Amino acid sequence: MTRIRRGYVARRRRTKICLFASTFRGTHSRLTRTTIQQKIRALVSAHRDRGRQKRSFRRLWITRINAAIRERGVSYSYSRSINDLYKRQLLLNRKILAQIAISNTNCLYMISNKIIK
Repeated sequence: MTRIRRGYVARRRRTKICLFASTFRGTHSRLTRTTIQQKIRALVSAHRDRGRQKRSFRRLWITRINAAIRERGVSYSYSRSINDLYKRQLLLNRKILAQIAISNTNCLYMISNKIIK
């Protein structure tokens, strides 16, 4: 029997994995088995940390809004201001409110005066 030449499918798959892991250090970028394991691990971490990033940014925005609101008056709090925003049906999310709180605090005071009255 003649020798059968293998196809290129496996080589193409390994090349694709090597290209993904080319920036990894040491064996993690050279050996196929550890490269595959590190690729899976990297993708799992990326998926998990996307949710964590959203959570941490939301916490940061809430902290910034709360600090800016409490500068104005001690009796007024973040939760009351967000509640008043929903009552007035003002469509401002926390990211925009945090940007306003940093860049233009007078505008934030004007918004809070509108929702109080």
